[in-house]
Amino acid sequence: MQITRRLEFDAGHRIPSHTSQCRHLHGHRYAIEITLSGDIITTEGLSEQGMVMDYSEVKRIAKEQLVDAWDHAFLVYRGDKAVLDFLSGMPEHKTVVLDVPPTAENLATVAFDILNGAYRETYANRLRLERVRIYETPNNWADCLRSA
Repeated sequence: MQITRRLEFDAGHRIPSHTSQCRHLHGHRYAIEITLSGDIITTEGLSEQGMVMDYSEVKRIAKEQLVDAWDHAFLVYRGDKAVLDFLSGMPEHKTVVLDVPPTAENLATVAFDILNGAYRETYANRLRLERVRIYETPNNWADCLRSA
């Protein structure tokens, strides 16, 4: 069985080597979908009986591990020295430095890597992260899937 929880956050970025509009500083209303697989919990009396995982727990973990850090932050590539210098001049600016340019594809991969260890098998139901989907816009997204 698979379940998916969607959360949204706002963040700025730029793709420094892009030849079109994305080379400029700008922001998005991102959405992230987290898909988990596992057996339906059948233990009588558990709050999670009938579920793979309580959706509120999926949300709590995603917020603690990723969303709260990225929300209203500027996602900047470590190699983008001009923007790093610019942002360093803003005391207490919320900046997330990434080892890769902040494309939707890279953000999905980074998010998958961060969240993969966060969702654990709690009730022996073989819980595991299957997919992270990052929407950069309502019409554009990237999926990072668990490799077999």
